[in-house]
Amino acid sequence: MSTTHTPQSVRLRALVDTVQRNERTLRRFQDVELQLIRAQDFQSLCRVLLDYMPREFGLERVTLWLNDTLPLLYELALRHASGPKPGANANPASSVKTSREMGDAAAQLCAQGRPWLGSLAAMGVAASDACFGNAPGHGRPASVALLPLANNGQTSGYLCLASDNESRFAPGMATDMLERFAVIVAASLDNVAHREQLERLGATDALTGLPNRRYFDERLREETTRASRYRLPLGCLFLDIDSFKPINDAHGHAVGDRALAMVGACLRKQTRLGDTIARYGGEEFAVLLQGDLKDSLVVAERMRAAVAQLDLRDDEGERIPLTISIGVSAHGMQPGADLDSLGRTLVDEADRAMYKAKSEGRNRVATLVT
Repeated sequence: MSTTHTPQSVRLRALVDTVQRNERTLRRFQDVELQLIRAQDFQSLCRVLLDYMPREFGLERVTLWLNDTLPLLYELALRHASGPKPGANANPASSVKTSREMGDAAAQLCAQGRPWLGSLAAMGVAASDACFGNAPGHGRPASVALLPLANNGQTSGYLCLASDNESRFAPGMATDMLERFAVIVAASLDNVAHREQLERLGATDALTGLPNRRYFDERLREETTRASRYRLPLGCLFLDIDSFKPINDAHGHAVGDRALAMVGACLRKQTRLGDTIARYGGEEFAVLLQGDLKDSLVVAERMRAAVAQLDLRDDEGERIPLTISIGVSAHGMQPGADLDSLGRTLVDEADRAMYKAKSEGRNRVATLVT
């Protein structure tokens, strides 16, 4: 008995096949994203992008290009680019690049800050040579996707996905999934940069596991420089645990240490990717935020509310109320400004605003701006 397929049934089957194919692709992207988020260092991140991803997605190669927006990662990228060749399991064509030529070519193709998809011919000779070299036998791809990597509107690099299938990346294709993936890659790079810097400085507070003041001061210099270059606002929070000395005096230092560790863990959970939090000293914490005063106030209030919900218990099981007072400041960073002075002003204003919050009753957020 023969089966007749109507045009409607054929269309339905095609639609189901497309949905299933998209679901499989999404699962593969989610798997790669999870590995990127877990990456502890630059080498681990590169293994995921340059080795695992080409095999998982059947790509001819993946190229990561970085500029000096994240100085430490740029240094590691330079070292990676000039280091030993990939191992036996890696895709030998995949690589990390730092050349100005590739950065310029990618910036022109992604002029609107959106992914660029197309054939090698559509890239143009200069761009294709910059990305893939000009040797015919170098395994030049048939189609390419260029993804800008950016945090807070600031481009730190590009990810280039290359396929030998000319229809794999074509103009007009939906790029939602690729754009989401680019956000995860950029955030993972920023996260790895923080970890690498902590490793170098040995700047971790043993009790809370947070960076210490030395690390915060280093990040303050970097963030004011970066914000100035791109005319971005920078916010600062200064936080102090309310009535901490009475907690220590009444319940002992072990309970006080537990309070510090709980507050530190709570604040870390409320901090966004790309922001910096540190134990500044004693019961004080400091946060650098990539955003203006309004953004900073929102984050500060979220932190205050989260700490107020913590369940700290004494040795008899009685709950000890925990609250924090937070001072907030923010400034726009302009090229040519005295960045050291502006950084000190940012922290000093947040510190004074914190004392204002204390004087107004504690467990609140305050700013010097009226």
